[in-house]
Amino acid sequence: MRALSRHSAQLGTRARSLRVTDASYNGCVSIEPQRLRVLVADDDRDAVETLLELLRDEGHEVRGVYTGLDVLDSVRDFAPDAVLLDIGMPHVSGYEVARELRVRYASARPALIAVTGRNEAGDRVLTQMAGFDHHVAKPYDPAELLGLLASLHRPALPAARNDLQQL
Repeated sequence: MRALSRHSAQLGTRARSLRVTDASYNGCVSIEPQRLRVLVADDDRDAVETLLELLRDEGHEVRGVYTGLDVLDSVRDFAPDAVLLDIGMPHVSGYEVARELRVRYASARPALIAVTGRNEAGDRVLTQMAGFDHHVAKPYDPAELLGLLASLHRPALPAARNDLQQL
């Protein structure tokens, strides 16, 4: 078995990020999935539950909410590494939520991923202008979405999570 030390490897069939470290015994290698905190927000409860199940199966710590206002509270309380956010929510849109998170947390904010049925070129520009880091169109390919999360490699440090929770 080839020893890999402090490198990341990706398991192609599951699009799962892996952290590979040397084991102290017999040159074995232990492989642990990268675990992210992911907040899922959509007014469609079935969409939220589907994403939560997919992400839990991949080993992520997850929380689901159904309104834009709940996103703002949950980012403070849960301190996610990433937020999967629908654009077309009633009362407070995903655009408004993204702008507010950018104002409140600046560069300390979680990765923002728009998961939306809006997929025209203008929609992508609007998500970028609002502060989203990525735009994923519905219906999405689960493997591609998991691959995007695996590519983030930015779990919030405990100190950064504490800072978010104090704001």
